[in-house]
Amino acid sequence: MNTYTKYWFLEGFNLFNKLGRITMMRMCEILEMENIDKGAHIELSKEDKKNIFFLKKGTVKIINPINDKVKHIVKKGNIFGELALYNESEETKEQAIALEDCIVCYIESSRMQRIMEKHKSLKNGILKIYGLRIKKLERRLEDLLYKDSKTRIKEFIVDYINEFGEQINETLVAKKLLTHKDIANLTNTSRQTVSNTLSILRKEDCIDYNTQIITLLQKETHTIHT
Repeated sequence: MNTYTKYWFLEGFNLFNKLGRITMMRMCEILEMENIDKGAHIELSKEDKKNIFFLKKGTVKIINPINDKVKHIVKKGNIFGELALYNESEETKEQAIALEDCIVCYIESSRMQRIMEKHKSLKNGILKIYGLRIKKLERRLEDLLYKDSKTRIKEFIVDYINEFGEQINETLVAKKLLTHKDIANLTNTSRQTVSNTLSILRKEDCIDYNTQIITLLQKETHTIHT
């Protein structure tokens, strides 16, 4: 893949806005670019070299390979594998799986660290992403303590559609990329509870869904009341 194609790839990332064209072009020279098929596992380490990934197209889920539980979801325009920059032992406990056809670029974590040291805006941007990931985990722990399972599922569905959905007429529509097991992992509930809660929300005309999409119907507020 030529350098100019990679440059187009990185232009879509707010993370690189302050780097400047020359730095971006140099970075593109050492990036690798790859098309990933839906369902494929993405190797976070290759030949004992840990990599940082930039997701241009598609959606990826990050799982714990020990118990196969979903840890979080990554949408286009974001990075993953960033734990290699801060906690290598934790990075080995993660695997990435493409939820749909994806396009990624990746760079060795050691090279990324050197670039970050030269460009503080990039370093701060990645620290912010890492911090947001920790905040999401903290919120999940708080929800587990203070909210019942049905409320956690309802709020997760709303957040998911708002983050991954698109406005179509007067509704928000998102691709139905997650299984009931995935949602159960992300809300610390069971598949049966997820199935029951989704059925209730559909009967209440809060959401609608099929095998391909899930739609938020409460257009006035784009929230679901619990």
